[in-house]
Amino acid sequence: MVKDEIKEVILMGILEDLEWRGAINQCTDLEGLRDLLKEKKVSLYCGTDPTGDSLHIGHLIPFIMLKRFQLAGHHPYILIGGGTGFIGDPSGRKSERQLQTAEQVQHNKEGLTKQMIKLFGTENFDIVDNYDWLSKISLLDFLRDYGKSFNINTMLSKEAVASRLKNGISFTEFSYQILQSIDFLHLNNTKDIQLQIGGADQWGNLTNGVDLIHSKKPNEKAFGLTIPLMLKADGTKFGKTAGGAIWLDPKKTSPFTFYQFWLNQDDRDVVKYLKYFTFLSHKEIDELAEKVKTEPQKREAQRRLAEEVTKFVHGEKAMEQAKKISEILFSGNIAELSTAELEQAFEKVPSVEVGKTPINIIDWLVNSEIETSKRQAREDIKNGAITINGRKVNDEEFIVDPSDNFDGKYVVVRKGKRNYFLAKVN
Repeated sequence: MVKDEIKEVILMGILEDLEWRGAINQCTDLEGLRDLLKEKKVSLYCGTDPTGDSLHIGHLIPFIMLKRFQLAGHHPYILIGGGTGFIGDPSGRKSERQLQTAEQVQHNKEGLTKQMIKLFGTENFDIVDNYDWLSKISLLDFLRDYGKSFNINTMLSKEAVASRLKNGISFTEFSYQILQSIDFLHLNNTKDIQLQIGGADQWGNLTNGVDLIHSKKPNEKAFGLTIPLMLKADGTKFGKTAGGAIWLDPKKTSPFTFYQFWLNQDDRDVVKYLKYFTFLSHKEIDELAEKVKTEPQKREAQRRLAEEVTKFVHGEKAMEQAKKISEILFSGNIAELSTAELEQAFEKVPSVEVGKTPINIIDWLVNSEIETSKRQAREDIKNGAITINGRKVNDEEFIVDPSDNFDGKYVVVRKGKRNYFLAKVN
């Protein structure tokens, strides 16, 4: 459906599309940017510091916006802050960041670079590292060429700094906004980048960058654009889950868990997320929104959301595998899963360790602490409440042989309709 969205964007304009999606929070000069985008294709960028070796879904929102510009023919740049990563952005924090080593920064840069290439490809897209220019600025040049352009009172009023004044902020983190402004000026000079995109908490940094460009080049057109803070219908911050962050790295969050996160979204949020995170056409999103109202029990909007976002982040093959696992778990036919699929599906399920020796099911259930007593084990078996590897067990003489399924690595137990346990064979 990406082609349908591109047609819509061409007809209505990229900013109009973003406004329909509710994806614009603030812009330094919205009408000026609208006029510029009518004149030509622009170069734009979004930055991220290598504070970790993977992005999570909270980071994904501005990069989705950047992807929309790319699909509309504009040239996106990703700035991975190898320089600012040594300093630490104070935005959204109550205390100082722990400084990273050069080895940590390099490791994280490599991880983020791989993720960005996967999301954006290699055509009409570039990655830059601000260490390449920030590391070449001497202290005297920094103070003389850039420090004079920043007013302390204005810097203190920026939300990212003002929120930290009560507990204190180091000069290191205080100077971060100057470094990010230098980035925008440098990229404007060397790459003709005229637009920077960021989260709502980056507004102060973005406006500083625009002001610096205008102070050095009064007639230059430069703009900052932020996305809204994403909140769920219950008022909590999007992306925060009881199990922790949902990462883009499949080693940190499996594609199945990633898929399930989107599949389980609230009816009150799903249409907003379809607009933000998918490249479906306006027509299809409107149709799905109507189905949320008229047939919410079918959860068609949630399924489409899960499919589209998983495909964007992990690819078609991983998305289809996640769907398959979901369908098998719903049907209860566990034996149809491969060992690798089982590991994805049960990564967050309670697990126990068991031996390789075949053993009577009553003893096995008690020894593995799935049942509290032999009496309870017999009762559950009699009532048909126990399944082993997808097979319902009614015979108290049944022998559990760990080598029967999943390459002899696992035994899956379901107790009742919903309680799964994973036994790891050692």
